Amino acid sequence: MFDGFWDNVFRYPRYFITIILGLFLNTFGSLVPLLKRPVTLIAILGLFVSSLVFITLTLRAMLGLSTI
Repeated sequence: MFDGFWDNVFRYPRYFITIILGLFLNTFGSLVPLLKRPVTLIAILGLFVSSLVFITLTLRAMLGLSTI
């Protein structure tokens, strides 16, 4: 009944890594043509940095880590 159970359990991390890697390659593969132009490169980097700052400030306020 449980023949190969642990073999299947140990396959899931490899499957998870494959899915995440495929997601990143698909996402960044479509951004590569945009990164060749300096204007869009600056815009994408600005969007990334501002999103990171927004998430950081929101989580700090929600968790009460700092006084804003």
